[in-house]
Amino acid sequence: MEKKLAEYKCNTNEAIQLKLVRFPEDLEDENTTFNPEYSHQVFGDDEVAFGYKGLKILLYYIAGNLSTLFRIEYTSKVNERFDCVEADDVESKVREIIPPGFCTNTDDFVSLLEKEVNFKPFGMLLHTYSIHNEEAGEDITYQIYKADMTCPGFREYHERLQTFLMWFIETASFIDVDDERWNYFLVFEKYNKDGATLFATVGYMTVYNYYVYPDKTRPRVSQMLILPPFQGEGHGAQLLETVHRFYMSSPTVLDITAEDPSENYVKLRDFVLVKLCQDLLCFSPVKLMQGFSQEMVTEAQQKLKINKQHTRRVYEILRLRATNMGDAEQSRSYRLDVKRRLIGPYKKKQRELAKMRRCLRPEEMTNQLNQIDLNLQREQLEESFQQLVSDYRRVLERLAQA
Repeated sequence: MEKKLAEYKCNTNEAIQLKLVRFPEDLEDENTTFNPEYSHQVFGDDEVAFGYKGLKILLYYIAGNLSTLFRIEYTSKVNERFDCVEADDVESKVREIIPPGFCTNTDDFVSLLEKEVNFKPFGMLLHTYSIHNEEAGEDITYQIYKADMTCPGFREYHERLQTFLMWFIETASFIDVDDERWNYFLVFEKYNKDGATLFATVGYMTVYNYYVYPDKTRPRVSQMLILPPFQGEGHGAQLLETVHRFYMSSPTVLDITAEDPSENYVKLRDFVLVKLCQDLLCFSPVKLMQGFSQEMVTEAQQKLKINKQHTRRVYEILRLRATNMGDAEQSRSYRLDVKRRLIGPYKKKQRELAKMRRCLRPEEMTNQLNQIDLNLQREQLEESFQQLVSDYRRVLERLAQA
């Protein structure tokens, strides 16, 4: 019986099929289908739905306004074959995160697709850019807009858009859209269909404006997502730079931060901030070789709204570019400069030990010392340094290609 029931377990990351539909033929084209990275927030840590064979959870979105088709398909269901065993209520679980008003049959969805020509981006246009598409053999135009909840239809559109967070951000949560301190930044692709210009949703970012005493704000990036069909094309960098430039122009903004940034976001931010900073006089090769300075902190904060911690990373990346690592003296000087920053947590631990010596009995002190191997600390420090240099080199390589 257990073996038979095991056949009715489905991996929900594979069962969920997502599409961004522009043309009716996209519905049958497997190449337009993509799957989630995560589904644990809807289906639990195991990311499994029980009770079905051949389960398909179809979530198809019209490419621009994201009107949704939601349908569940399967080849067999456990309830039909076994007594006293109940299948998971997959439909109810998905309904919890998608807003009402979705289609359940293809004909209704296709009729909505025909009205897509009327969809236009929300809010104020901030930036237009082009990226060459090898497959199409032409440049494709993209636009970035700033929107808010006063834009007609945007609240409903955002409800549909935010559902993607659950599938692609591990710790995603929906925000309180009634709080007016949220800003929304949207990326759209312009494309042609039957001679008309239409817009497809590419990705978005939400930013919360925190108050800083007495009269400043600190915008904090909360969520950022480029949808999978558009990832790896440079849209994240375009979006982050556009948002940064938007806030740079405001005299009330102190600096720009991010909430619990992922490793990928940190690498993206490194690239964007280095690109913005590299032409400032305080980051000239001569000044970089003189070391990190208050001038860099002040200029980056005042002109580009970059805080001290991020400015330090920008300095280390640009100094690496200015350093001849084949020269023993220059290489040693750079290594020591970076390690002086990296050693901070270790020195803090040593200060804590000094305090312990005054408070702990000898045997307790021995236990603490046994946990701290100085040779291990040196190895960890060197490992951190090498990883950092590797990350920095990737930023510089991307910068050279920009």
